[in-house]
Amino acid sequence: MLPFKSAQCLRVLKQCAFSILLLPPLVMAQPLDTVPHVDLNRYLGKWYEIASIPQYFQRQCVRDVSAEYAAAGGNISVINRCITANGETKIARGQARVVDKVSQAKLEVTFVKLFGWLYLLGGDYWVIDLAEDYRYAVVGHPTLKYAWILAAKPQLSTTDLAGIESRLQQKNYDTCGILTTIQTGGASAKQPLCEAVRAK
Repeated sequence: MLPFKSAQCLRVLKQCAFSILLLPPLVMAQPLDTVPHVDLNRYLGKWYEIASIPQYFQRQCVRDVSAEYAAAGGNISVINRCITANGETKIARGQARVVDKVSQAKLEVTFVKLFGWLYLLGGDYWVIDLAEDYRYAVVGHPTLKYAWILAAKPQLSTTDLAGIESRLQQKNYDTCGILTTIQTGGASAKQPLCEAVRAK
C-alpha cells in the first residue's frame, strides 16, 4: 500500500493526465525551410524592396528602399538605403556572414559596430525563396516576425508576386501583415500583400 503522500501525488498526477487529454491538440511550429542553395556571386548587387513586414528600425523609410551587397574580405558588406518623409536619403551600413556553408542560404547580418570596425550582434537572414534567374528573392526569419521580398528591378510581375505570396502562406506567414513598398517605377502605395496580389 502506498504511503498517504505518495497516494495523494498519484491521484494528482492522474487528474493532470486526464486534464491534458481534454485539452485541444498543440500545433507544433513548422520549421522554416530555406532554399537548397544560394550562389552568392549571383546574389551580390542591388536589390529593391518590393514588400516587407514593417519594422521599427525602418520606421523612417517611406519609399525607394533598397539593399546593396558586395564581397568584403570573406564576408558581405551591406548598404541599405531609403527615402524618408522629408526627402532625405537614409543609409545604414552593415555586414553579413554566411552561417550555413553548404547551402549559403543562412546568413547573419548586423549593423552594430564596435570601435568603428568590429560588427557584433548578428540577426538571422535566411533566403527562403529565390527565382532561378535571381530576379527575386525572399528573406525570412525563423520566428516569422521578419520578411522581405526583394527584386532585381523596382517592380515584380503579378504572377511572380502571387506565387511568392502563396509560398509564404505555405510557410505559415501572415501575408496580410506584409506591406508593399513604394518604389519609383514600382508600387505607388503601401498595401497588404494579400490584397495586392488579388487587386491586380
